Amino acid sequence: MTTTTDTTTAGAQINAVGSLLALFTAHRGLPAPRITSERVVADERDASGNLTLTEGMTLAFHRDNSLADFEQWRQALGIDPAGVDLSTTGCFAWLDVTTTHAGTPIRLVGYFELPESARDGER
Repeated sequence: MTTTTDTTTAGAQINAVGSLLALFTAHRGLPAPRITSERVVADERDASGNLTLTEGMTLAFHRDNSLADFEQWRQALGIDPAGVDLSTTGCFAWLDVTTTHAGTPIRLVGYFELPESARDGER
């Protein structure tokens, strides 16, 4: 028998919110991100080998300092830079990495505009 978590109630997010509070308490001097509570793909697989979705938090960084803000959080959480993914589309790009804090998946995303010399079709 498979047990599933009811994701339709606030109770499903209690652990993620508690982890976020602990994270912000420990790193209160870091730049403030945009916070989203959502189901995050964890580095775990179910009995069938499928990736699992777990209640987690996404910390997103926008604006002029997004890369510097992302980097401060990456370093504070001890995330290896080799694990950061870079994605691009047209003139926009983002850095993306997921880690775990207090048992909760935490996804960091830094959005930024590519310089014209690095945009698709302009190399």
